[in-house]
Amino acid sequence: MVNKKMATAIETSQSYCFICKKERLTYKCDGCSKRFCKQHLKEHENELELELDQIENKRNIFRQTLSKQAKQPNKHKLIQQINQWEQHSTNKIQQTAEENRQFIFTQMKEHFKKIEIDLNLLTNEIKEIRQESDFNELNLIDLRNKLEILQKKLNNPENISLKEDNSSSSLINSIYVDIPINLKWKQDAITVAGGNGQDQELNQLNKPWSIYIDNEKTIYIADQCNHRIIAWKKDATCGEIVAGGNGEGSENHQLNYPSKVIIDEVNDNLIIADYENKRIVRWPRQNGLCGETIIKDVRCADLIMHKNQYLYISDEEKHEVRRWKIGENEGVLVAGGHGCGNRLNQLNRPHFICVGQEDTVYVSDFWNHRVMKWTKGAKEGIIVAGEQGQGASLNQLSYPEGIFVDKLGTLYVADSGNNRIVRWIKGTKEGSIIAGGNSERTEPNQLNRPFGLSIDDENNLYIVDFENHRIQKFIVDN
Repeated sequence: MVNKKMATAIETSQSYCFICKKERLTYKCDGCSKRFCKQHLKEHENELELELDQIENKRNIFRQTLSKQAKQPNKHKLIQQINQWEQHSTNKIQQTAEENRQFIFTQMKEHFKKIEIDLNLLTNEIKEIRQESDFNELNLIDLRNKLEILQKKLNNPENISLKEDNSSSSLINSIYVDIPINLKWKQDAITVAGGNGQDQELNQLNKPWSIYIDNEKTIYIADQCNHRIIAWKKDATCGEIVAGGNGEGSENHQLNYPSKVIIDEVNDNLIIADYENKRIVRWPRQNGLCGETIIKDVRCADLIMHKNQYLYISDEEKHEVRRWKIGENEGVLVAGGHGCGNRLNQLNRPHFICVGQEDTVYVSDFWNHRVMKWTKGAKEGIIVAGEQGQGASLNQLSYPEGIFVDKLGTLYVADSGNNRIVRWIKGTKEGSIIAGGNSERTEPNQLNRPFGLSIDDENNLYIVDFENHRIQKFIVDN
């Protein structure tokens, strides 16, 4: 009897069996659409039964695994991965500590010798005074001061110092929290910096280009047309100038339309893209009066640091993105670099960049009205947003600026020409508006040429509202 679940009704016409290739009365299998004679149909049904048995066996094994892991969650793969990170970090810390320990042992030998020499001089001086029995309070004060100096030198050797690196990313892998693809933000933003008109007072901004947010929620702003970097602490009503602010110029204490600032946590420096001066400047974060040029001849629109040792720089003039290892004199091309154009191996005035997993580089290709993704070592990029050219439809962009990519590959774009922020889920052909898009005025739900874009650890969205001279914060809508 024919199994109706596996084959269709008996057909009276003759056709070829898939197995024996003979022209016979055949039956069609619903699953694979192949035709079998009665004998080989039974064999085919037996094979399907066997596969079903195998699936059931695997299901039973999986149920046992599920039950075991539910009782022992500490053996889950993710926990084991964290344990590996911990062990790797511990080994690295121990290795670094031992290297520094041996270095200090070597340095301290010389240090102890110098202290011994100074101590012998002090000892001889005390002997002489005692033998001559000719001393007063001033002599005793002098001896006491010299001894205190030696005690300080013993505990604080000159030219030897230790600096603890508190940046977790330099030692251990971070545990990332994905941004839910259905997350929503309140449409009325809060102004957290600027918003008091276009000028140079400490409560004002003048065409800000980009931001950097540190762990304390202090916002560092590239206040472009004021030629300065200004730090705006959380809930403050005005900012503090931390670099530049000495007028437009090319001297070491000046900036000329800075486009980006980031913080080098390890060395406690600001690193600034000094756009019109075509240079990258390192500026002391604490009471810095002037900067030091570390990279020349780059018209940098955006700058990011990756893994505490690489700088990624978008060069608007050369239509390329390069990766620079800190301390080296040459960069490695990672995107573009084949002249100005719209081919897949070209860029046209690249602006903002970000680095995703496996060193994948994302670029807002400003004049091509698209966002490109370049995998590590690729010769061409892939269009991941704005494939249909300039426009206001959801499959288009108009002069894209700031971008952000989360672990899932979801892309967030400051669509400046359309005055909106668009979320582009990986693999989709259209984006969705998550903020702005309500014309270009100054209301809390409006943006006027959004540039820089950032997301903090609470998933709040920060937007540089370029033409409104303010920084807007869109809070998660719970």
